[in-house]
Amino acid sequence: MLSVSSRDFLKLPIKEFIIPSEKVAHVQLGNNTEHALLVLTKTGYSSIPVLDMRYRMHGMISVQQITDEILGLDRIEYERLDSIKVDEVMTRDFVKINERDTFQRALDLLINHPYVCVVGDEDTFLGIMTRRVVMKQLKKQLYLSLD
Repeated sequence: MLSVSSRDFLKLPIKEFIIPSEKVAHVQLGNNTEHALLVLTKTGYSSIPVLDMRYRMHGMISVQQITDEILGLDRIEYERLDSIKVDEVMTRDFVKINERDTFQRALDLLINHPYVCVVGDEDTFLGIMTRRVVMKQLKKQLYLSLD
């Protein structure tokens, strides 16, 4: 079995591994689902954070949630997109991590999620931590232990 010689990196704060909020696509409470679907489609993401005007997290919205909402019995009802608000279909039950949490906590959560939202005080959205970032760091640590 492989072992990483130093596990100190697991105790590192996640702050330096965060993709900052300015670089993360999001929508705001009150936006309609047409806008959310456009953002999701243009970015290629399957889900994005829903924030208020003060950048506090309130939920997550996904392509699946939007399409489920406009799926009629016989067809997809695209014309409804502009009348449905994001906060009507978003999920309020989502995974988030605090900026003061450790790399290990993020690693544990990212096993089941492609990314986790990082929040500060009062759930202020600070950015995301991705599985890709964690994998790159683990690779780096593994290669260091082999030297």
